[in-house]
Amino acid sequence: MRAVDVMTTEIISVGPDTSVQALAALLSERGISGVPVVDAENRVVGIVSEGDVLHRVETGTERRLERRTRGRRSWWLDAVASDRELARDYVKSHARTVRDIMTRDVVSISDTAELADIAMLLETKRIKRVPVVRDGKLVGIVSRANLVRALATTTSAHLWFSDEQPREERLTFRVAAENIPGVRRVEEHIVAQPGQLAESRGAPR
Repeated sequence: MRAVDVMTTEIISVGPDTSVQALAALLSERGISGVPVVDAENRVVGIVSEGDVLHRVETGTERRLERRTRGRRSWWLDAVASDRELARDYVKSHARTVRDIMTRDVVSISDTAELADIAMLLETKRIKRVPVVRDGKLVGIVSRANLVRALATTTSAHLWFSDEQPREERLTFRVAAENIPGVRRVEEHIVAQPGQLAESRGAPR
């Protein structure tokens, strides 16, 4: 199975100029933890998550900046004099638009990516979702939930044979069915001739 088989195509996204307040409202109302950021041509320019709005001055949850100089100084002077991490924290907690808090180094995949590769990517990068692009434009999202859902919806294939069909012929059909994307188990059903009992057996993959 590939990304195109499991991805969410009804994509919720925001633009770089979306306000942080509007972003927070969107995440809350839709019950989602993050969204891609796209430009006017639907190209992914960033990704933003609930973690990016966790520490905000409006709610008093901004990271506390340690005073590193003697005497009383304005917190913004301390921020300017501090290292990049403190300056970044200040931007995250005070910025007004998505472009200033989003992650710009976005990991993306093509719609032909194999699920095994996607699962490895989500695990190694420690991310919950990844944008799917085609010709540079956003066409879907694959999340961990999508992969779990794909596992839950994989199906069994049922094959019906006459008891007169040769074993080699039945084996050919079974192997072909096992290689159908999404099929995890093949059930063989042998239809007996009149006066005989029918037989069923499973062949788990």
